[in-house]
Amino acid sequence: MRILMVSEDLPGAQVGGLGKHVVTLANRLLAAGHEVAILGRNDRGTRDCAAQIGFDGAFITGFDMAYPGWKEAQLGVFNPFKRPYFARKIGRAIARHARGFDVVHYHGHLPMVGLHLPAAVNYVQTRHDQGSECLTHLRFRDGAVCDNLVPGECAACIRPGAGALRKSVTALAVGGYRDASARAFARHKTVFVSDFLRRRFLRALPAADLSRCRVIHNLVDYPRLRAAALAAPAPRRGDLLLAGRIDAGKGFAEFIDAARPRLPPHARVTVVGDGPLRADLERRHGEGQVRFLGWQDYATTLALAARAHLCVVPSLCEEACSTTVLEALALGRPCLALARGGTPELAQYQIFPGQLGLADTMAGLVELALQQLDGQARRAPPASRFGADADTLLPELLALYADDRPSVHRARRSGTSLRIFPIVDKTHDTPAETDQLAKPDAPDPANQPASRDASEQPDQPDQPGAADLFDHHLHLEQRRHAR
Repeated sequence: MRILMVSEDLPGAQVGGLGKHVVTLANRLLAAGHEVAILGRNDRGTRDCAAQIGFDGAFITGFDMAYPGWKEAQLGVFNPFKRPYFARKIGRAIARHARGFDVVHYHGHLPMVGLHLPAAVNYVQTRHDQGSECLTHLRFRDGAVCDNLVPGECAACIRPGAGALRKSVTALAVGGYRDASARAFARHKTVFVSDFLRRRFLRALPAADLSRCRVIHNLVDYPRLRAAALAAPAPRRGDLLLAGRIDAGKGFAEFIDAARPRLPPHARVTVVGDGPLRADLERRHGEGQVRFLGWQDYATTLALAARAHLCVVPSLCEEACSTTVLEALALGRPCLALARGGTPELAQYQIFPGQLGLADTMAGLVELALQQLDGQARRAPPASRFGADADTLLPELLALYADDRPSVHRARRSGTSLRIFPIVDKTHDTPAETDQLAKPDAPDPANQPASRDASEQPDQPDQPGAADLFDHHLHLEQRRHAR
């Protein structure tokens, strides 16, 4: 099968979890005899991209993400046209390169990309985070999980204390985004990496049609992980590893702040990774029993994890399907995490009972870690098979690739109606109909010249009347907030 992987997270000198998943999947498909290429960005360098990310096939630099901010932070508002614009840009790049491939598999942050593809493209997307209905992709605000469902109240994520006008613009942006996601899921095949993600989306849009969606957990390259486990020295008692991006929501600071004063004398915490909170955390804790190694390549990180007494994933945000947890389990290391998001689903991949320890609170997580560090480091021979290995999960994915049931878009062309999901803003009685922001019947972007991609300016709204819709929505919000 000829497969085109697509992601705006690639290439890059430091590849995160999503990008790492794409490369792992693509390499395993290549090893299984399929023809695979990756389509990614052209504004992060265009030379030796495949080698940079460790991909064994061809890398195509096909689109840029120029001006990604659109001054949202400065204006303190989510722009209703920003994400549809970038979705169209990626859709056009896919349309230019899809010919010659049997399937296109998108892994990214814009769930509505499929709305901008020709009907003939066999398209699959994987949703890796809560970005199907949350514009920050995390559902994490003010140090805690966010349960807000009202679109206008999402303005607090970009401007605390936002007023009526900012809330109204954000309501239009969030409402249109969620509606476009729902229509994309109804039209094309979609994979959620955990049932948690699927349930979270239905919580925001309970009327959404997810009949074309499946849940397939992230996969790992178990032969490589098993080799790392076999090559590792015996785990050193007291070695605790934290690996990941040091950012808000990842829980590194909260865990180290609570655990460091209580560490037994033989314990040592190794922190692998970089991020905006690293400097402050290293200034406060970067000596004695805590050491910061910064970003390390994948092989080095695996080697550190394979010889650790204990791996801890202290994320406060709801991880959809933590690759770090899966890798620790595959390496045979005990792993601790908070019982939230999709992490409890991963207990099915334990190699031995109790390998994945879950706590309800950060205090409970620290307590579990201290208890394990007081005991002896466990070393068990790696298993011959692992449930989340590519060999186990690929058949299900390949079956999805080969599923040739007509998309909703094709059915619509033959006379079957397409379900539309209007977003109801619960702060007033009238549905905020935002369907025009990503109209399926927009002119086919595949007919645009390829040379336009690198320099194109933001498009006009797809449907005449979108500006009028925008003004009407603002008018309703201003009346509602009038004092």
